[in-house]
Amino acid sequence: MGASEISNKKDIRELSLDQLTEFFLSIQEKKFRAKQVYEWIWKHSVQDFESMSNLSKSTRDILSQTFSFKRMEIAQEQVSSDGTIKFGFRLSDGNLIEGVLIPADDRMTACISSQVGCSLTCKFCATGYMDRKRNLEPYEIYDQVVIIKDAAERHYQKPLSNIVLMGMGEPLLNYSNVLKGIERVTSETGLHMASKRITLSTAGIAKMIQKLGDDEVKFRLALSLHAANDIKRNQIMPINETNNLPVLKEALLHFYTKTKNPITFEYIVFHNFNDGESDAMELYRFAKDIPCKINIIEYNPIQEADYTNTTEDKLDRFKRILEQKNIIVNIRRSRGKDIDAACGQLAIKEKNAAS
Repeated sequence: MGASEISNKKDIRELSLDQLTEFFLSIQEKKFRAKQVYEWIWKHSVQDFESMSNLSKSTRDILSQTFSFKRMEIAQEQVSSDGTIKFGFRLSDGNLIEGVLIPADDRMTACISSQVGCSLTCKFCATGYMDRKRNLEPYEIYDQVVIIKDAAERHYQKPLSNIVLMGMGEPLLNYSNVLKGIERVTSETGLHMASKRITLSTAGIAKMIQKLGDDEVKFRLALSLHAANDIKRNQIMPINETNNLPVLKEALLHFYTKTKNPITFEYIVFHNFNDGESDAMELYRFAKDIPCKINIIEYNPIQEADYTNTTEDKLDRFKRILEQKNIIVNIRRSRGKDIDAACGQLAIKEKNAAS
């Protein structure tokens, strides 16, 4: 079967269980077949109709003639000296996205993407220097988790424990597909991972943060803050011009009221930009009314931007100021420094090589 023939067929994973049921009834099959196929797809991650052994040969043939699986392939795999593994995933349409496996003593974390490229142009992020080509489908979000889960078991003999949507793209600009992808990962008929071990990271789309609250999602929310001052945040994150800090704060409080899930603030402390004592106090004043913790993130520099990490002395002082105000603070050291681990580095290298 040629690639063009496959691409013209609908991926069977685009169908809901109800739609699968309708299909089986339309071919005079028992409706319970739909549940069998659904479990093969989402519980067992099968991407081959021939492997669906509890279906008859004639039924498998009908499925293969009608539907396809648009497979995601590993195009690149880089292993860091610290154990971090960076993946370049080739999608069925030829686009490249990225994912990362981050091993630690107490957890195995998958960092996954939600879009091909990004439209938000954050000045410190490699993906911000790319165009947004399209949203990922729910099955493409799911597939990243499956591939990275298999890598954790293969390389480290440990199960995947956590997922962070901190890769390429802004998850809240692909709201419906991201929530469907998470549902496939957490459902009892899917991978059945715990929702509380999934964190969605956003640059700050206030109305969609409010919608997360209204939908009473079970997963965690992180805000890429990086400055608690509108003037500075506008400089590095243009999205702040239409979603300023007071508006974001109101949305975050709404989210917490609805879900009772504390917020995580992500804050990269850039050298001579947002690393002063006044910056720490601004961060405290923004965070103090919101049940939260703050993750200070070590920056993984990129060629496209001039930002660098602050000094260790300033970092320690910054952290101490917050802790003295009874704010929970963790320092997250950069992983994969010897590989292209920063989000978007593989894809932007490919883009630059092609141009």
